[in-house]
Amino acid sequence: MRSSLWFLIAAVLMLAPAAAQARPRDEVMSTAFRCASLGSSRLWLDCYYGAAQPARAALGLSPAPAAQVQLSRTAPATASGPVSDSAIRDQVMSGAFGCNRLPGERQWLDCYYGAAQPMRVRLGLAPAPQAGLVPRASLVPQASLVSRTAPVRSAPPPRPAPQPGSLFGADATRVRMAAYSFDKSGSFTVTLANGQVWRQRVDDANYAHWKGPASSHVVSVSGGAFGHWRLEDEYDHVIYSVQPVR
Repeated sequence: MRSSLWFLIAAVLMLAPAAAQARPRDEVMSTAFRCASLGSSRLWLDCYYGAAQPARAALGLSPAPAAQVQLSRTAPATASGPVSDSAIRDQVMSGAFGCNRLPGERQWLDCYYGAAQPMRVRLGLAPAPQAGLVPRASLVPQASLVSRTAPVRSAPPPRPAPQPGSLFGADATRVRMAAYSFDKSGSFTVTLANGQVWRQRVDDANYAHWKGPASSHVVSVSGGAFGHWRLEDEYDHVIYSVQPVR
């Protein structure tokens, strides 16, 4: 019933009269609903983040990672796999809808990112810095969501097998930095404590502003959509597009 409600709301958004000038936040929400067809929790979260691009563009912010934006634009119309986290997705979307009571577009965007916190918890990611900005009244109690979907102490799903050519398989790997450097364009090269070296892709619009010793940074590296790799610094919570050097 809850999922049907979200699809009904999405239909209302997309069928609004063309004469009415849609706000960027409305376009973001309409796109975010299309992410529901993605079975993977991580792909759904990437799609949700990519859907924010119209609001980022309206505010003059750097673009969302290209892989996330592309994923949000090409999410299939039908489900690509079983969904085991529908209650968590509903909680995120409920929180995002609660953000509409905020008047400023930057406030709204920060709240939209903060609403994703329940999914970040499910995936074991670092807390979103905007998590505290979501209006409390818009959040569905986590306990009630768990009781509707699965036993509280249900066994965790099996770890997926590593993908061919993958360094880590489908799960993100957390590791501390050993060194980092920047080239003339501001792109970084990172050496991790496990000996792997990653270079920022030239098409990534995000710039790192790291200071202090490399050992103070812990990063998560995982395979992203379309064969791209993601590196998330757990200090600034920014996701960078990277490629392996070795």
